[in-house]
Amino acid sequence: MTPQDAHSAFPNPLIAGFNPDPSCVLVDGAYYLVTSSFEYLPALPVYRSTDFAAWEHIGNVATREEQVGIAEVASAAGVWAPTIRYHNGLFHVIVTVAASPRGCVVFTAADPAGPWSDGVALDGILGIDPDLAWDDEGTAYVTYSGLHLDGPTRVVAHRGILQARVDIGTGKVLEEPRELWSGTGLVAPEAPHVFRRGDHWYLLIAEGGTGSGHAVSIARGDSIEGPFEGAPHNPILTAAGKDLPVQCTGHADLVPGPHGGDVLVLLGTRQAGKNSPLGRETYVTTVEWTDDGWPNAAMVDLNSRPEALDEYFDFAEEAALADPGWLAVGRPPVDVASHSERPGYVTLHARSGGLDSFRPDFVGRRQRHIDSVTETRINPADGRGGLGLRFDEEFTIALTAERAPSGATLVTARAGLPSVTQTWSTEVPADSEVLLRIVTQTPPPGRALWLPPGDRIRLSVVDSDGVESQLVELDGRMWSVELAAPFTGRVIGMFAEAGTVHFADFRYHGEGNS
Repeated sequence: MTPQDAHSAFPNPLIAGFNPDPSCVLVDGAYYLVTSSFEYLPALPVYRSTDFAAWEHIGNVATREEQVGIAEVASAAGVWAPTIRYHNGLFHVIVTVAASPRGCVVFTAADPAGPWSDGVALDGILGIDPDLAWDDEGTAYVTYSGLHLDGPTRVVAHRGILQARVDIGTGKVLEEPRELWSGTGLVAPEAPHVFRRGDHWYLLIAEGGTGSGHAVSIARGDSIEGPFEGAPHNPILTAAGKDLPVQCTGHADLVPGPHGGDVLVLLGTRQAGKNSPLGRETYVTTVEWTDDGWPNAAMVDLNSRPEALDEYFDFAEEAALADPGWLAVGRPPVDVASHSERPGYVTLHARSGGLDSFRPDFVGRRQRHIDSVTETRINPADGRGGLGLRFDEEFTIALTAERAPSGATLVTARAGLPSVTQTWSTEVPADSEVLLRIVTQTPPPGRALWLPPGDRIRLSVVDSDGVESQLVELDGRMWSVELAAPFTGRVIGMFAEAGTVHFADFRYHGEGNS
């Protein structure tokens, strides 16, 4: 298969929805890929594929809060930029836990589906985006971005790309970190990966920041410790200044492809109008090597999966909440949602406040399609809650149900932005359950080409007779990477904000670019 044929054979996005900072390893004919998860648990989703097209979410590295220590971290902090590698019969994932006492942590497992170890913290690695590699003698090296943060966004110092020998069994750093090649001079050199190919060691990095200037650059040297010389044609990949369907491409990892040759897995964003509602997703592109030993990467294209995705979770089945794709903020979903309190339902208690609270009583799943339908059937007899969309606590959309004084069911749609909240309400006949629905759709053509609208978000309720009442249609631009949270993405799910709320089921349907 030619590189061009291989390029067109890959679905893109490869892993849809909020799945940034991918790292991938090939072991015994199977690929294993991990991504960042920030303030959510379980943390560090692990995906498996044998053909690089169909991927299964087989588990998560951190399923307990104690493994990562993110109970009190701010949104956008938490679990950043993992690297997955395989050495001496064990899978290793090394990651930064930003704004947490855990710092830089190495987890290990014999089976990538889990369970994973409690993790060993590496003392003396002050930075982000760690990579783990071993030289020919088996010495472990951590290469990382020397970005020192106070909180999730305030930069104290940046020392460029650093490296040190470590004992990953004890967490001891064996030397003072050395400075390596830090790119071409663009801002924010980060996301280093070190690998050997032929007679050279290569240092792959991201630079330019994770927004529209994002780029991939590479250097090489004779030793894992350098010195490294940059490629003459750096950056080897960027969407900056280009009219491409996938923007912000960068933070890449290199792995042997399924058709021969190498591929890059990397993050990118796709547009709905001029905004990216789903967050940073995982993409793939092919790599060709020049005769003098430098890689060239193809531009990243969108390549839709032809099939729609339907997920249905009937909460009469106990296994419905065991799926590894459920998420909660700062704690595991099982600490928020109970399957045992009321037969046939999942029950949520309002202990922390609504969807706009620091730690909402919320369990959800990544939105993976721009065109999607999400539904849940709710019994609001004992409280108020419903279906919500979250970027973070400041950028939310909520659809709640509760018993009205009239005896009917009061349904309220709420658009939440910093310092601004708007609501719309309607009443439907009182029944034991109502169906709440959030629909997202590709934006229609705008009148002004330079300012197209965002995706459309419709909030509605369906009563027991099947009559749908739409409360509002919103412009999704405000709930996007560019205007909300730049690191994460949309998560849609169930929440409680007063009393106790029971949910009978949850359905997600998506189609189009996925």
